[in-house]
Amino acid sequence: MNAQTHTPPAQVYSRDPAGPKVEILGPKVERAGEVLTPLALQLLASLHRRFNARRLELLNARRERQLQLDDGALPDFLAHTAPVRAAEWRIAPVPADLTDRRVEITGPVDRKMVINALNAPVRCFMADFEDSCSPTWENIVRGQVNLMDAIRRTISFEDGSTGKIYRLHEKTATLIVRPRGWHLPEKHVRINGEPVSGSLFDFALFLANNHETLARGGTGPYFYLPKLESHLEARLWNDVFLAAQEALGIPRGTIKATVLIETILAAFEMDEILHELREHSAGLNCGRWDYIFSFIKKFRNRPDFVLPDRATVTMDRHFLKSYVELLIKTCHRRGAHAMGGMAAQIPIRDDPAANEAAMARVRADKLREAHAGHDGTWIAHPGLAPIAREAFDSVLRGPNQLAVARADVNVGELDLLKVPGGEITEAGLRGCIRVGVQYLEAWLRGNGCVPLYHLMEDAATAEICRAQLWQWLRHGARTSDGQPVTVERFDRLMSAELDRIHGEVGSARLTHGVFPSAARLFEQMTKSDSFDEFLTLPAYELLT
Repeated sequence: MNAQTHTPPAQVYSRDPAGPKVEILGPKVERAGEVLTPLALQLLASLHRRFNARRLELLNARRERQLQLDDGALPDFLAHTAPVRAAEWRIAPVPADLTDRRVEITGPVDRKMVINALNAPVRCFMADFEDSCSPTWENIVRGQVNLMDAIRRTISFEDGSTGKIYRLHEKTATLIVRPRGWHLPEKHVRINGEPVSGSLFDFALFLANNHETLARGGTGPYFYLPKLESHLEARLWNDVFLAAQEALGIPRGTIKATVLIETILAAFEMDEILHELREHSAGLNCGRWDYIFSFIKKFRNRPDFVLPDRATVTMDRHFLKSYVELLIKTCHRRGAHAMGGMAAQIPIRDDPAANEAAMARVRADKLREAHAGHDGTWIAHPGLAPIAREAFDSVLRGPNQLAVARADVNVGELDLLKVPGGEITEAGLRGCIRVGVQYLEAWLRGNGCVPLYHLMEDAATAEICRAQLWQWLRHGARTSDGQPVTVERFDRLMSAELDRIHGEVGSARLTHGVFPSAARLFEQMTKSDSFDEFLTLPAYELLT
């Protein structure tokens, strides 16, 4: 099946014939009018006209920087921003409901997930329009409706299979929203003929429709900012925040944002990123999976930067340990929260021994983060909340660890660039194929958060899978048995893994629906001479 469908006639929204022409190209979605409000679209149009050209310039700057890396350049701390790093300054104080963030749960914005996550025994819920959300028009619009209902406490969900009704508890987690990254468009909305930024769309709708209700509830509009590669991209977000607050009459500094340090280039500009957002900052987060993907992507053309199997690239490796410690030291010097990374494990209900081993890994990982000085951490499943909370409770002596200065840390550029050793195995090759294809298939069906082999996979982990395969093919890497990774070997393993998937999911799903499209796209990206910056960009063209 071709996932593309006929584009419906555009709905045109314009309050002023002389103003911007806003076209909605997506199919009708129930209650869409409640979030595609005149105020939200007016704010979106204003932000698009003021900032889209800068966004495109910054994306072009990413491409130019990549060419420099391809020519052999290596990143370093910026000379011209050394005064920012040397000076003593701190971010603005965070609101009361962001002072204790010891456990945060993340997940997509579907209705049941929103309720369960807000009810979970955690401090915050990061509602995700990005890596765990397949950005179908229906998912994006319904997600905005779900968050609006949750903020107004009118949300409920009835499970048709069990009859169980889900509602919010009296006390719920603090809501934080992650919009899409700067690189992703929203193809279903055009302003004066131009597609809008997915980032601006997600941000503008949420802020315009909910800021007043959030304020009445004693909280505020809080965001996670993904995929930043420089402090100039953070500056763009800060200018967007200032413009939006002014347009809506919101006090300056009300918006708070935590930046995910999930690219190798951003790791060299953490002070600068905090400085740009210091009026709106709520800290930094170690986005570990995207960070590993970025490490592969940025140095993809260098044979001396080939990584071993994904499963062996753990947080005790020098380049990752250095990044974590530098983030904690940087944040705490500036009065900002330093958030830990995602635990991808999920409970294994049918195998107690395997479940205990998985939970032991989660416990060890969260204790590592707490002892390193993190102020909180991420989980992807409510069942992990007690383990993560106990780990941080055993170390924290207050709501956070901002007083842990980590003066012992002295991280230089070579620490962040130290390539980990280790084996590449045939099992690693097969696992990348099997996970990557199945995740992409689910994404094309509209599901961006997929449990596979007892791990919760999202776009970041799928990116690692296809990036490693591309890198190994590109450089003729050898597996532990001495055999090279060749196109012929990939083709053979791809066929074998599709047979295995066939046995696991059945012939109906493998030969119909979007599996053929997913397998074909995954193979094309893996074997291409050029490297696709994000798998979600070509996949988005196939998305209904």
